[in-house]
Amino acid sequence: MAGSAAVAAPGPSAPRRLNVNVGVLGHIDSGKTALARALSTTGSTAAFDRAPQSRARGITLDLGFSCLRAPLPPHLGPGPGELQLTLVDCPGHASLIRTIIGGAQIIDLMMLVIDVTKGMQTQSAECLVIGQIACQKMVVVLNKIDLLPEGKRQAAIEKMTKKMQKTLENTKFQGCPIAAVAAKPGGPEAPETVNPLGVSELIEVLKSQAYLPTRDPTGPFLMAIDHCFSIKGQGTVMTGTVLSGSVNLGDNVEIPALKVTKKVKSMQMFHTPVTYAMQGDRVGVCVTQFDPKLLERGLICTPESLQTIHAAVISLKKIQYFRGALQTKAKFHITVGHETVMGRVMFFSPAPADFSKEPLENAFDFEKEYLYQEEYLSKGSKSSEENKENDQTGEGQLPRQQWALLEFEKPVTCPKLCLVIGSKLDTDIHANTCRLAFHGVLLQGMEDKNYVETFLPKLKVYKLKHKEGQVERMDSSQIQRCFLLSPPRRNPRQGREIQPKRMKAARLTQPSLLLSTFSLKDMSLIHRRK
Repeated sequence: MAGSAAVAAPGPSAPRRLNVNVGVLGHIDSGKTALARALSTTGSTAAFDRAPQSRARGITLDLGFSCLRAPLPPHLGPGPGELQLTLVDCPGHASLIRTIIGGAQIIDLMMLVIDVTKGMQTQSAECLVIGQIACQKMVVVLNKIDLLPEGKRQAAIEKMTKKMQKTLENTKFQGCPIAAVAAKPGGPEAPETVNPLGVSELIEVLKSQAYLPTRDPTGPFLMAIDHCFSIKGQGTVMTGTVLSGSVNLGDNVEIPALKVTKKVKSMQMFHTPVTYAMQGDRVGVCVTQFDPKLLERGLICTPESLQTIHAAVISLKKIQYFRGALQTKAKFHITVGHETVMGRVMFFSPAPADFSKEPLENAFDFEKEYLYQEEYLSKGSKSSEENKENDQTGEGQLPRQQWALLEFEKPVTCPKLCLVIGSKLDTDIHANTCRLAFHGVLLQGMEDKNYVETFLPKLKVYKLKHKEGQVERMDSSQIQRCFLLSPPRRNPRQGREIQPKRMKAARLTQPSLLLSTFSLKDMSLIHRRK
């Protein structure tokens, strides 16, 4: 399907409007919400920590949304028109990483907010990792410059700028703009009359970094809901971001988690009534006769367009900052789309002869055979060293693509080809370590609850086995080949006996010593137990 730019023109006389979603991410207390407030021209019902819990604790607990409207810059096309930057204010506390991951999936441009007096901190680094996975462009904002002594301020800003440039050298954001601001000079208790520093310059930077994201209004409608509330006399409003497709007034939408279908009564974008919304838009959808307490956050979609799955095959990559090994049978917190559940993993790779083949994008070939791995293969991993010793990878070559079978502890509802992130969120939040372990794309979901019997037999994952024996007697003039007969075994799922299999051990071309040893390698199909 051909994508289109994120430009909305509701009617022939309406001005051209480009919407770009800008994430505001960073460590707790780096001043993200104050920055969003200083930048915004319009706030939503969920902006600037309006929730009572956030006000009581003094921190952001959920996603906040507001927008900045400005004239359309020349590099985004001919005017007249309007650039709308939808600001997604993400929480910074380590315990709210699930919410941060959900917010990062709906952004086009990221602002990484750094406290200039502290530099990169643990959650700053995690936000940078999430940004590398989820978005294409970034602007670094050095906040709280008012806390620097005025005589040494410029030198301190330049020093921190160089540190950030060094940090970003080996990331996709190398050379990104770095701006210095004071979103709320004097801190939270300062009067509202105090003007922020550097915000107008930051707005110009954001305008220069804005681009035309690819949007596709065709296909099934899918929207991530982050807030749900009722308005007396009107109905229940579900606010969120359209992930794919489009929606019109009068359309039927399904809430798949509840198996409920409702009709769209009205829609608004930042207090402005609209009749249409498409991929990338921030919108509030009003329906009737629905209790908002039933849906805090989740998905709504075209009826019967989403799958609810119990397991999945994904293509994945390890996150380089994760220090531990990714081991088969280990459990991770798996974020699938906008939902996080516990899941168990099994890693597998191509056959060694196919390690260098071109990766297959957004598809999985069930006709091929794959090699079981005890852990994800990476430089220094135990499995890769064993493969190197056994000459299976061509002197330690790593596969260009690897996969995993995920088995969820409870079913999840998600679209096909959605983002998957594996984390160790039970790690101590005070430890200076990255909790994000891997990321990938969901290639095939398993909707049948009995997928072990109905689906897994299609997955041809083999395990490389090694057996050793002794040649006790041999007549070299008559024997050209030596065979070992494997003992009968039973299929663990079906209970039937599998016939003994003869496996070639060695070709003898010259007399061999008695009691010499040999090694036997066999590809044996993995039969997994539920």
